[in-house]
Amino acid sequence: MKKARILLLLLLILAVVYITQKDTLPSYTPTRDYVDLEEEMVEQFILAKDSSVIELPEGHFLFSQSLSLDNKTHLTIKGQGIDKTVLSFKGQTSGAEGIKITNSQNITLEDFAIEDAVGDNLKISESDSIVMRRIRSAWTGEVSVQNGAYALYPVLSTNVIIEECEAIGSSDAGIYVGQSNNVIIRNNKAFYNVAGIESENSTNVEIYGNEAYENTSGLLIFNLPELTLYGGNVNVYNNNIHDNNLTNFAVKGSIVSAVPKGAGVVIMATKDVQFHNNIVANHKTTNLSVVSYEIFAAEEDEQREATVNDQAQARGLRAIESDYKDDKAYNPYPGRIDVRDNRFSNKHFFPTFSNDFGILWLVKNSGNIPDIAYDGIFAPGGSLQDEEHKICIQNNGEASFVYLDAAHDFEGFTNDQSPFDCLIN
Repeated sequence: MKKARILLLLLLILAVVYITQKDTLPSYTPTRDYVDLEEEMVEQFILAKDSSVIELPEGHFLFSQSLSLDNKTHLTIKGQGIDKTVLSFKGQTSGAEGIKITNSQNITLEDFAIEDAVGDNLKISESDSIVMRRIRSAWTGEVSVQNGAYALYPVLSTNVIIEECEAIGSSDAGIYVGQSNNVIIRNNKAFYNVAGIESENSTNVEIYGNEAYENTSGLLIFNLPELTLYGGNVNVYNNNIHDNNLTNFAVKGSIVSAVPKGAGVVIMATKDVQFHNNIVANHKTTNLSVVSYEIFAAEEDEQREATVNDQAQARGLRAIESDYKDDKAYNPYPGRIDVRDNRFSNKHFFPTFSNDFGILWLVKNSGNIPDIAYDGIFAPGGSLQDEEHKICIQNNGEASFVYLDAAHDFEGFTNDQSPFDCLIN
């Protein structure tokens, strides 16, 4: 009888914790007073010449169609300020993006806001020498799976700078750089997104001075299979990544839909990542995790259906690939990861039980949320001493640590961090 009462009490405590953890989705609701200058402003984009400036006036402007530029050089698109010039695509009937730029060089966009495109707010592809400065890119109203995927979206580009921008409400990633080379992401804010900032399959990336908060996950550094380029050499420092515990509202079947809420930073299958001198705080799953792609593939095998993946692919999003091993050029394991000199803290006493990791922490880690977690899945025949897949963790104060040993059903689960006290050669 006594055991039954204890069990009942434990179940009651868990129920209370679960109820108190349930959250509502936030809203971004700025006041707008729209003016109709669509015809004149569309004409500016159509007639834009190289080495010129598209001057956007002060005001809030509605558009029914995308604004596009292709094969332009030395062009500036300039508003009157992030709060003064607002381009809204609410009710868009033609095109998917708000602004779309392709095959261009030396393009600067600065000092305006862009809102509510059907797809991505600002997409730049196959271009070189791009600067996005003081751009606010957002979806208004309560955040929703119906929001566009990416707020700021350079892809297949080189020499990209994103600075002093804000990204709000993306159903995938707020600031996303994909398959690009030589990238700087600095001094930005990202909130109310599924992923605040994401570097995917990109090389020579610097991410510093940013604040990511109230997203599902603050920062993702991913390498995904079946793409034309693979990333590495990512330097992340002096960022403030905190309180990212938002319910995941991504399109089911997309890769980010598998990211648990409360995952502050996730480094997945990427090589040569330096993560240092950052503040990472107050996450309900982990402050930082280093994982292989196998963790996501397992999600596909266990929970996903082909019809769900089709939903993601229909919206142009990366789905989870259970057949990733068919890509012989792809290495699904992280390596040469250096986590040092960071400040980790957590005000939460209980993990979220909205994902399996919360249950794992309860069963295996006395209910404690780890600051740093490593899944312990490495290449066949590999080991902790393997130089290519080495994970080094040093000088992070009193940061807690877990080694999951996920490859062996958590049999070797441990808090011993000593094997990771190393240097990257």
